[in-house]
Amino acid sequence: MDVRTLMARAAKHFSEREAVVHGERRLTFSQAWQRSTRLANALISLGLQPGDRIGVLEDNSIEAADLFAGAAIANLVRVPLYPRNGREAHLHMLGHTNCRAVLVSPQYLHEIDGFTEELKDLEHIVVRDDSYEDWLHNHSDELPDVPVDGEDIFIIRHTGGTTGLSKGVAYTHKAWLAAGRDWFYAFPQVEPGDKCMHLGPISHGSGYQYLPTWLSGGCNVMLDHFDVEETLDLMEREQIQYGFMVPTMVSAIVHDNTARGRDFSSLKCLLIAAAPIQDATALAAREVFGDVLFQGYGQTEVLPISMMGPNQWFAELDGSEPLRACGLALPFAEVQIWDEDNNPLDTDSVGEIVARSDGQMSGFWNNPEATAERIVNGWVKTGDLGKIDRNGYLYVVDRADDMIISGGYNIWPAELENEIANLAGVLEVAVFGVPHERWGESPHAHVVVSEDAGLDEQAVIDFVADKLGSYKKPSGVTLSTDPLPKSPVGKIKRKDLREPFWEGIDRRVSGS
Repeated sequence: MDVRTLMARAAKHFSEREAVVHGERRLTFSQAWQRSTRLANALISLGLQPGDRIGVLEDNSIEAADLFAGAAIANLVRVPLYPRNGREAHLHMLGHTNCRAVLVSPQYLHEIDGFTEELKDLEHIVVRDDSYEDWLHNHSDELPDVPVDGEDIFIIRHTGGTTGLSKGVAYTHKAWLAAGRDWFYAFPQVEPGDKCMHLGPISHGSGYQYLPTWLSGGCNVMLDHFDVEETLDLMEREQIQYGFMVPTMVSAIVHDNTARGRDFSSLKCLLIAAAPIQDATALAAREVFGDVLFQGYGQTEVLPISMMGPNQWFAELDGSEPLRACGLALPFAEVQIWDEDNNPLDTDSVGEIVARSDGQMSGFWNNPEATAERIVNGWVKTGDLGKIDRNGYLYVVDRADDMIISGGYNIWPAELENEIANLAGVLEVAVFGVPHERWGESPHAHVVVSEDAGLDEQAVIDFVADKLGSYKKPSGVTLSTDPLPKSPVGKIKRKDLREPFWEGIDRRVSGS
């Protein structure tokens, strides 16, 4: 199976149904497929070949839908960039995947302008400005004769890494289809005409819901930013059946005085994932939306791993604390808890969560060493510490590595540390996650400086925001002239620095 073949079938069978909505623009399956086919031919006319990588820097839009299918039609590999990242991160993601072209929305052109001079493989920057529509319609809407196979790479998404450089996670067509199938396995059936709301970009987490919705004849309704009132209005106006939110979004909604009493009677499933959620937020969301809440757990490298619907999430069950769990292992995923020697542990024992599924990555792009570290005998090591209780509930209780999840985004301390270390007067730096009321958790930087450094907290925060993007900036900075605490072998003891911020909190991960 491949994505193009199945999307083409849906476009044929549901041709007159509504497929894509963004703002005032609405497309049927036939119209959306025609646009994507034209885009595929336009990209082929640039000399792109099957398997070539193509970057994209965008928010949700009709044009984003063009490329989702268009890349599959031309058998090109999408490499989504993160709009909230900085220029250096974009340069790395495009460079190490050897992208030959990049599509960019006009508002983000300044972030990649000049990249064709800096990247030897990058030949084309296609700007979706006023000329885009004419360019699109100057190309054929006949399906190109391009070979595609289920084992071909469909997408390369990026995740963080302990080196500070993000790693490309490669998915085949078959793996991407399996991931989408498994996300929806426990959901109520998607029927033709059902609408799925995308608050997050379809180039990232929300994209896992885009394809299953399309294949079932549903309509993908996209927003290009999150605003509480606009979101609630859209859910009522469009009578949304499916949606995906990170906990920070849910928290903002349940704290809005207008949320309760609205008409959400069409809602079948609201998936909450990408970060832990606090008990109070989950319970308040249940009051607002009803018994339609689902929680899932997985990583870019392997997903989904676990899922639970309202009957499991809000159950009272001897031997379990469902409110603190992240679901039950899905039927098509294997989940175990391993000790430090990669041996399976017994029920209720805490160790590293490992999993394998049909929807896992092929490996890290052009990084066999990192792949070998994360995939052991076919199992993907998540880096999360957790346990499985006697009823099969999976819990995340800590992270084996130092990744920070802030508002659903992964932030890697080493990336911040590498930048802060470049500031004049900085001798050492350690970054770690601390609780944050809005974002769940956020980075905090402990910076050791020389006596004459002349740095202040805001200077460090502004420097990181400029280099890496606003969402990665520390929410706080501790300046000190004392050396960082270290282990006997010289490793920085981040937990010693982090622990005071988490006093009185029973999980070493935070939620919104």
